[in-house]
Amino acid sequence: MTSVRDEGVVRPTVEDEVAAAGSELIGGPVGRRALLGAHWWTPVRVVALCALGVFALGMVQKLPCYEGGWFFGQGAQYVHACYSDIPHLYTGRGFEAGMTPYFDRITQYSGGMEFLEYPVLTGLFMQVAAWLTPGFAETMQEQQAYWLVNAGMLMACTAVLVVCVARTQRKRPWDGLLVALAPALALTATINWDLLAVALTAAAMLMWSRSRPLAFGLLLGLATAAKLYPVLLLGPLLVLCWRAARWRAFGAALAGTAMAWLAVNLPVMLFAAEGWATFYSFSQERPVDYGSVWLIISQQTGQPLEKANAYGILLMLLGCAAIALLALYAPRRPRFAQLAFLVVALFILTNKVYSPQYVLWLIPLAALARPRWRDILIWQACEVLYFLGIWMYLAYTTGGNNQGLPQDGYHVAIAVHLIGVLYLCGMVVRDVMLPENDPVRRDGSDDPAGGVLDGAPDAFTAHGTLPGDSEPSFDAEGRTVRWGNPSG
Repeated sequence: MTSVRDEGVVRPTVEDEVAAAGSELIGGPVGRRALLGAHWWTPVRVVALCALGVFALGMVQKLPCYEGGWFFGQGAQYVHACYSDIPHLYTGRGFEAGMTPYFDRITQYSGGMEFLEYPVLTGLFMQVAAWLTPGFAETMQEQQAYWLVNAGMLMACTAVLVVCVARTQRKRPWDGLLVALAPALALTATINWDLLAVALTAAAMLMWSRSRPLAFGLLLGLATAAKLYPVLLLGPLLVLCWRAARWRAFGAALAGTAMAWLAVNLPVMLFAAEGWATFYSFSQERPVDYGSVWLIISQQTGQPLEKANAYGILLMLLGCAAIALLALYAPRRPRFAQLAFLVVALFILTNKVYSPQYVLWLIPLAALARPRWRDILIWQACEVLYFLGIWMYLAYTTGGNNQGLPQDGYHVAIAVHLIGVLYLCGMVVRDVMLPENDPVRRDGSDDPAGGVLDGAPDAFTAHGTLPGDSEPSFDAEGRTVRWGNPSG
């Protein structure tokens, strides 16, 4: 790539008007003569500290439930919007009784579920937390301790997550603040165990950005062993490597993913096949649930919508085809983070369940794909509204006193958070089609998180032009930029 540009760290208070306005609270935008990088408080350390502080605030938000809402009165945990699966599943999945996940039947504790319905690595995470939980005379105290142990382990995942995001795009460490200060991170971090997979996925993307495809694959395989969605990143990577003819790198990534996933899953598959398969059968048989567009359709029509799985898969396939065409027809090869965000967002939007904590899957990808405070805050506002909406709806349906949010109001909350995701997707698609509007590419950069794809020439495009044949592009200051080199 040819462009004369500043090799220093990108400062959001200089290029982002919302960040500049927000910085007035701490002294205003950084000046031209500021001495940067000469003290202990590096951007990555600041981002990590902010993330831990926000995580701690999220723990405080769960305090009403910790002190009794989880245990006394079903509606209290919804009225205070502090629900968490963690303490309930400590007893409800046999951890308190010493049951071994996937090997021991837990029907007597779960109310019908025969085996643990989580992927193997998440099950191991839950089991390790149970081993670390001290015993108490009262079950409630053990549940509280189990939640605290898990919160500590998830806090470590949060630190890994934000450090990886801050380091993925070398010149943009401050983009990690978009993750660290996300309100939805504080509100949903300890609802479930999703942060384990999210942190592993962020670490995988860091490895890809450093041109280490095998390490990327190994970490992505571990992430997929904790939650299914990370494997979707291989789809965008396939299309991008096709366009750039980086088949060796993709092969290494695919092999690493398969090896790591098998290393975690194979022992359980061989010795506890029925328990291992429960996650996949449960995902297939699970009915339409909270947060999805299918729930709105089902409740408005009064029909169970038994074909939601088929409809969702069909829309997912059509959406993936559209993303692939976008990647091949775009004037410049899209950035990896952009397509990763789009495919995970598509999966969530078409899924038959959209749990509140699923927003954690998108936060780091959104920070890398569209690092603009205005757009991230608009989307986060939609997610916070939905977070409050689902608990108020559950308070209404379980409280027996008609206090809370009725069904129609809950449908509005669902629509708002789906529209928020679609809005962010629209901004990313615009950046793909008009690379000069991409915040990351404004200075002439290509794909700082792209690893072997960064600056690589196109070997194939659906529109038939290659970098050396097309008109030059321009950065934000009107300077000529050519991404990659002429083919051959």
